[in-house]
Amino acid sequence: MSVNPPFHCMKVSLLLGFLLLFQSGQAQYDFSALDSQLESAKKQLGGNAVTLIYKDGKIIYQKAMGDFNAKTQAPIASCSKWLTAALVMTYVDEGKLSLDDKVSKFLPIFTKYSKGYITIRDCLAHLTGIESEPIRLRDLLSRRKYSNLEEEVNDFAATREIVSNPGLEFRYSNIGLNIAARVLEVLNRRGFEQLMAERITRPLQMRTTNFFSYNAVNPSGGAQSSPNDYMNFLIMILNKGEFNGKRILSEKAIEEMQLPRTTPGMIKYAPVAAEGFNYGFGEWILATNAAGKATAVASPGLFGTWPIVDYCHGYACIIFTKTLLSGEEKRDVYLNLKATIDGIIPSTCK
Repeated sequence: MSVNPPFHCMKVSLLLGFLLLFQSGQAQYDFSALDSQLESAKKQLGGNAVTLIYKDGKIIYQKAMGDFNAKTQAPIASCSKWLTAALVMTYVDEGKLSLDDKVSKFLPIFTKYSKGYITIRDCLAHLTGIESEPIRLRDLLSRRKYSNLEEEVNDFAATREIVSNPGLEFRYSNIGLNIAARVLEVLNRRGFEQLMAERITRPLQMRTTNFFSYNAVNPSGGAQSSPNDYMNFLIMILNKGEFNGKRILSEKAIEEMQLPRTTPGMIKYAPVAAEGFNYGFGEWILATNAAGKATAVASPGLFGTWPIVDYCHGYACIIFTKTLLSGEEKRDVYLNLKATIDGIIPSTCK
């Protein structure tokens, strides 16, 4: 049997070159400072957490702490709002729903109780003007009195007072997004969970994400997901509506979601985790450029999970916690972690 040394040398050289290229791609960023910071914050993160960072088509950082991994499913609380806002925007994209539509067009009970002027836009931005209380863990656990979303939303219409005209005052709550979700149910004559699966979770391959509940589904805070699943959603947001070459939302819809809908003077209640930020649709605006366009957005949850998309640094990141801890009180931990990531990944914004 003859051997061709030059040919084998060429194959070895190509293999070595590929390995060196792969290694250099992985070693592009030094995340040792982030590693140390996460270890120091382990207790504050509940002892169980996964951090993922995606950039340039791949996961460039992954760290799991405690009894947890990137496939572990856990409740995500208000991170659910981002998913629900995106679902509503798929219908706006198709012209089946307008942001200026009054909810009373689909839910006549709102006209009956003098709430007929609330629009879909108001609902997505927490500008309904309906009285609400701060979201607390015990409130999420006490929703058992409602058997379905229709019953809950009808209760909003019939028993809650209007404390300001729609569009004027911001009060963060479960009211607006749940009203919008109920509108989708009426529009399609199908349940919210089915609509979410058809248009968001299934196309984004979010196989462990659901809004299942034995009582009323909660579009504002009732989802369970995993770090890998939610990262797929963030990749779609980072890519201006596309995921794996498939368009989920239009670029215009992404822009609408990230347009600041509030000013500091409008905000009458915001969770501690988001104080000082303005709100879009289902997401907080962490930073804007000189033209006022969002450059970093997030949707932190009460349980401690923080999903972030940063356009200037070109990454999506999720710090996903398994333990039911109050993420509101850990605001500085998350913002300091983001600052560390921003110091590692250069910005392309001037």
